[in-house]
Amino acid sequence: MSAVPPSEKPAKPVKQGGRFRRMIERLSTSQEELHSAELQEDAEAAGCTRICDCHDRQIVKVTGTLRTVTLRPRAGVPALEAELFDGSAALDVVWLGRRSIVGIEPGRRMIASGRIAMSHGRRVLFNPKYELRPFGQE
Repeated sequence: MSAVPPSEKPAKPVKQGGRFRRMIERLSTSQEELHSAELQEDAEAAGCTRICDCHDRQIVKVTGTLRTVTLRPRAGVPALEAELFDGSAALDVVWLGRRSIVGIEPGRRMIASGRIAMSHGRRVLFNPKYELRPFGQE
């Protein structure tokens, strides 16, 4: 007989998936999910805040891939607007008074920092400090 009552016995340790299980999960996962997971790992490795964890008026440093870049005037002033996606959520990055910036193009990875604002229910970074990631790291 065991000295420990059955209700107090420790639970069996749960085995982590083996190599075969990870391979099956990778094969059954969509390309978009794989890309999102890769972007989230990149954000964590760079020491950045996940976009989904950003709140209004918080000073943050985020990283991700630019999905879209558009020229959209705001209050009669030219504004270059880009959508930054890090695998968890999207964020609008807006440079007021700019029609274009060399290197700001869809598919480019970047790190941006500044104060988050909420505009029409979306997170926005106005005139952020930014660093373009080299193409070799993509």
